[in-house]
Amino acid sequence: MATFFRLLPAALAALALGAHFFRARLLPGVAVALALLALLFVPRAWAARAAQVGLALGALEWLRTAWAFAAVRRAHGALSLRLWLILGAVAAFTALAAWLVGARIRRLAAREAAPLAPPRAD
Repeated sequence: MATFFRLLPAALAALALGAHFFRARLLPGVAVALALLALLFVPRAWAARAAQVGLALGALEWLRTAWAFAAVRRAHGALSLRLWLILGAVAAFTALAAWLVGARIRRLAAREAAPLAPPRAD
């Protein structure tokens, strides 16, 4: 159950990225976000590391989007503080989700590196 709560932010962040790309009609981005979501359910350290990298890149995408939207608002003479606060919070949430996946990486890597127990002689 603890794994579920640890991966829930990552799943929500991946879904938000997918919705972001879908709204922009970037279907390859939607496919990558869905693949990122699927990677969360693969119990291997490499999959968790790939998901962590994808989420970190997703946080950068949110900041890039905030920068682009703020430039448009600035060109129209509108304020962009609220935009920065909202998209900054989304970027921070995505970065936090990537950080939480790091705990899963350590746990999976330790399990993969552990030697197999010898067979029991009963």
